[in-house]
Formats: sequence, structure tokens, C-alpha cells
Amino acid sequence: MEFSSSLIRWTTCGVSVAIATVLSSPAGWTAEGTPELSTLEPLPRSLSPRSIDPDARSVDKPITVSREKSSPVALPWSVAATYSEMTEVAASPGAIAAACTVASCLSWSPLDAASAPAGVASTEPTTPVPTPEIAQAADGAASSQADLAKASQNPIASLISVPLQNNTNFGVGEFDRTSNILNVQPVIPVPLSDRLTLVNRTIIPIAYQPELAAGLDSAFGLGDINYTGFLVPETTGNFTWGVGPSIVLPTATDTILGTGKWSIGPAAVGLVSQGPIVAGALVSQLWSFAGDSDRADISLLTVQPFFNYNFAGGWYATTSPIITANWQTDDDQWTVPLGGGGGRVFNIGSQPVNASLQAYWNALKPEGAADWTLRAQMTLLFP
Repeated sequence: MEFSSSLIRWTTCGVSVAIATVLSSPAGWTAEGTPELSTLEPLPRSLSPRSIDPDARSVDKPITVSREKSSPVALPWSVAATYSEMTEVAASPGAIAAACTVASCLSWSPLDAASAPAGVASTEPTTPVPTPEIAQAADGAASSQADLAKASQNPIASLISVPLQNNTNFGVGEFDRTSNILNVQPVIPVPLSDRLTLVNRTIIPIAYQPELAAGLDSAFGLGDINYTGFLVPETTGNFTWGVGPSIVLPTATDTILGTGKWSIGPAAVGLVSQGPIVAGALVSQLWSFAGDSDRADISLLTVQPFFNYNFAGGWYATTSPIITANWQTDDDQWTVPLGGGGGRVFNIGSQPVNASLQAYWNALKPEGAADWTLRAQMTLLFP
């Protein structure tokens, strides 16, 4: 017959407690007060093993074990024991050993609820306690998520990313229409040496322009593509910077979706990453140098300051308005948005993404420009 490990464990515990309990008898209980084995009365037939309910906690009739003693022996564990006897028993070395034995038994690995005897509470904790390895893994995951969020907010980080930025402009033109521009903006860093990296940033606009005024048609298609290459040197400390050329290609599929000009100029970016903050600015100046001679020349300044504050769990608050100045016009040269929003870095399956939602009101704008803009962005990250 095979015995389960749980049965062996409880049997061992019971035997240990019984031995320790016998050794715990007080000094006043001598052999003279102990009933002789020859005087013990055999068990009555009515209490034969077959008549005893194994699941019962007590026997209906008390069992008389001695004929000669008129009063029961004051056993140390008897309910009728006096206060002094109980105190003496509790203080005895044997009782202490018995208590230690019980504690030792209960400190063994927890039993399954099904294998524990009736009336014995399981020592299994109801809520699993995280092990240090699990806690460290959780902290590591949270730290990695926070680092990825900060890297995705750095426009010249050594991180391949594909931002999909959708700008919905409200209140455009004479009829207060709504236009939409989806910018596909892949960022691909290429190491040139151990201390220098070329960060390639390309903006590919897919635009819808409604009828802005009487006599003008609406259009949908590809806009002018803008490429910028930042040369980023290796730096120490919290400040990072990069400079390089920016060029606009007249790739628009409709005249009202682009400038019709080739433009080029310098671009620069600088930022500070300190604790939960990533802040900086991106600046570029473009001048047209070729293209359709019937189209207006281009002289455009773009300044995009950005400020990000990162919270736990990949969440962050952000503001990154795109401020422009058209030097070719005499009036209403500036467009200055005010606003911000928030976002979070998380995983879709195994793919890390950075999603954000922002809103901007144009405090300054030329006539016919949008009153405000809703920007929704999702960036695929490839660390």
C-alpha cells in the first residue's frame, strides 16, 4: 500500500506531538499516582472499533480506564486541571518542546486543502507573494518602458521609428471647412563612425484639401516630401544636438497640395533629457531655388519647441506646437499654436508603439488658416 506524502507528514507530526506531550508531565505526577496497567479495564463491547465513527470529534460516553481510583487522575491536559497545574505544565520543558514540535510541523511546506485533515486550517496564503525575481522583472519592464518613451520623444535618438501623424484642421478657408494631412515620418539613424550618427528624417504628407474659396476645387493626394539629415555627434551629459540640411521636393500630385518649388536650407535640433523631462526645439529655414517660375517663392521658418513630462507606466504629458513664419508675405506672417496633450508608450503584441493625442488653437494665424488643429499620432518603435 502506498501512502501519500501528506499522510506521512501529518502522522509524523502527531507522533512527535504525542511524545513531546508525555515528556511534559509535571514533577508532582509520579508513578505512584499513575494507574497500573493491570488495573485497566478492557474496552466495553459497545465501544468496539466498528461502533466508533471515524469522523466524530468526540465520543458520546466517557471511557472509564480505572476501577481502583475513585477520582480521575489530574492529567496535565485535562479540562479539570487547576490553574496552578496548567501554569506548571505550560512552563515545563516538555511542554515547550511540544509547542515547538507543533510549530515545526505546521511550518512544513503547505499541504493541499484536499489532503489536510478535517478541522485543520491550511497554511497556504490566499494571495501569492511576489518573489524578488518577479518584482525585479516588473521594475525592469517599467524602467524599459520609461526609457523607450523618452527615446521616442527625442527626434535624433538612435532609434528606428515610423510616426504616423494625422493633423485635422478645423475652420479652414472662406467656408470654414475641415482639411486633413496624414504625415508618414520614418526616422532611420545610420552610424557613420563611433562618434557620429546621421539621423534621416523624412515627412511624406498625404493631404485632403477642401474647397477653400469660390472657384477653387478640392483635392486629395500626395504633398511635397521634406527630407532632413541631422549629423549627431556623440555627447556626454544630458544635452544632445544635431545639424544638417533640409530639402523639400515638389512631389505634390495637385497644385493646391504643394508649393511647386524645390527648397533647401539648414536645420538644427537641441534637447535636454533630465529625469522625467525631455525638452528642446527643432528649427529649420527653407528657401526655394528652383521649380515652377509661375509659383510664389518660398522663404519659410519653422520652429517646433517640445516639452514632455513622463509618468509611470509609459504615460506622459506633451506639448509640441509647430510655429511658422512666411517671410514672403507682408502681413500675417506668423502662425502660433497653443495647446498640448498626452500619450503613452505600450505594446501591441510584441510591437512597441507610442500613441498620443493633442489639440492646438492658433492664437496667431494668416487669413484663411485653420482656427484649431487636432493631432493624433501613433509611432511604431523598433528599438
